[in-house]
Amino acid sequence: MTGYNNRYIILKRNLLAGCFFMICLCNAPSVIAQKKPYHEDLSQLRPKGETAEIKKATSPISQPEEILPTKNINTKIDAVLDSIDQFNVLNKFIDGYTIQIYSGQKREDAMNTKKKLQEDTPELVAILLYQQPKFRVTVGKYFTKLEAQPDLLRLKKMFSTAILVPEKIQVK
Repeated sequence: MTGYNNRYIILKRNLLAGCFFMICLCNAPSVIAQKKPYHEDLSQLRPKGETAEIKKATSPISQPEEILPTKNINTKIDAVLDSIDQFNVLNKFIDGYTIQIYSGQKREDAMNTKKKLQEDTPELVAILLYQQPKFRVTVGKYFTKLEAQPDLLRLKKMFSTAILVPEKIQVK
């Protein structure tokens, strides 16, 4: 019976507390219920400064003067471009690529490789070079790897050792 009485007392307290809060909330003045708009005068807190009338009287409005550039670098740029142009005229070689289809120490193998290329693909010209201690057979002159790619794929079918080699290409 004591358990029942304790629950009854707790329920009674909670009910009284709930009624108390409901009464308090109903009697509280509501901000929403007020019909007057909010207004507050902040003019006394604003900083004081010159008015527009005083500024007009003290500084006359004039047309801005045309400003001419004083730091002109066109002559310096022209000198640099001229030096680059002269370097390009004197420089007869550019970086490019060739396809190497043979590299070895036997001259006979290099000659046979060159003959085989001329028989199979007459549109490509093979060049036999000797750079001690090796013989090299190269094909073509290409400015970019992308340009050399189709010929490289075609030559790899005939010569499995074909590779793309960076080389200086003479400009005519």
